[in-house]
Amino acid sequence: MKNPILKIKGVFEENSGFKMFLLSVLITGISYGIYKGMFDNFLVDVVQIAERGKGVTEFFRELPGILLVFILAAFYMLSAESLYKAGALIMLVGMLMHAALPQTKIIATLALCMYSVGEHIQIGMKSTLSLKYAKQGNGGAALGAQTSVNQIGTLLGYLVIILAFTFMSGNGRYTVFFYVAAALAAISLFFSMKISGKSETDKNKRRLYFHKKYMKYYMLEMFYGARKQVFLTFGPFVLVKQYGADAATMSLLFAVSAIACFLCSPLIGRIIDKLGYKVVMVADTIILVVVCFFYGFAHRLFPMHIAFIVCCINYILDAIISLASMASNLYVQDLSDTEEEVKATISTGVSINHVITIFIALFGGWIWYALGIELLFILSAILGLCNSAYALTVNAAKDKLRA
Repeated sequence: MKNPILKIKGVFEENSGFKMFLLSVLITGISYGIYKGMFDNFLVDVVQIAERGKGVTEFFRELPGILLVFILAAFYMLSAESLYKAGALIMLVGMLMHAALPQTKIIATLALCMYSVGEHIQIGMKSTLSLKYAKQGNGGAALGAQTSVNQIGTLLGYLVIILAFTFMSGNGRYTVFFYVAAALAAISLFFSMKISGKSETDKNKRRLYFHKKYMKYYMLEMFYGARKQVFLTFGPFVLVKQYGADAATMSLLFAVSAIACFLCSPLIGRIIDKLGYKVVMVADTIILVVVCFFYGFAHRLFPMHIAFIVCCINYILDAIISLASMASNLYVQDLSDTEEEVKATISTGVSINHVITIFIALFGGWIWYALGIELLFILSAILGLCNSAYALTVNAAKDKLRA
């Protein structure tokens, strides 16, 4: 069996900065895993944020995703390496704000927003640098290697929280591990500073691209963003707030979900290739309706300990069926005339996705507070059905002719 390190080295140019780059990606992943693994519990246990407050914090977490296109346009003169380093520095500042400043609702929200700005800046630059450092014809393998390194780091971060929060108690442990995550962010920044080069950023991420033939794709992104955000924002929060899951349990759930997605992603891809993206876009909603029903009503159908297990299983199922969102990218590919058009359209779709998610986060918190968790997940199921109904109208050949 080949050494996986040698396999990665065979993907990238030897004289590039890929070693420092992948080290920074790995350590950032560990820092993020620690952060995510305990964050919802931190909001409940320390900051004492309730349903509506969770929606507000999520609004500010998603806001940088909308602003990213303007941030990249404003700093167009900077190289991808410089922006990647800036993202690392901003993430460090956000983590230090969590660790060192008073843990109030306002400061926690500002720190989250700061961290999210750096995270969103780095997301696009990771792809750019991976492709820049790849050997000729190995772009896909380079992106895959970078993603795998990031996932390994995140899983290690979850493992840290699983072990530490199993044996530690008290709210002081959150501060300790914010400092640990900040120290790791500082180490990642150190490695990122050793990356040299002046790679050009992806111009498609610095502008919005709209064309009539992609209107159905934009609408599909709106529906998908709305339904996805309910689970991203409130899925873990339900388990913490309603069922009392601790940080160790949540980290274990995140780890199992990540591993399940890692294993299922190639299978979903093959299903899309075999059945077609339209069939997959429609069919995934059947599972979604079941997932939403049990997530919203499990506590009324089963004893609490059984309901908790049912919700955990459904959380993992939702993560797996969310992989079907890649089907819409193939629809864009069929509609497009050039590779640049594909990248520009998908980048715009991501921005549209973020626009709808921030409003879903705000209104979702209010719906849970005022009308109950049941209605919140019923609405998520309805949004999924709307997504499928709209997907039924998709026909790349006809849509292209009508444009």
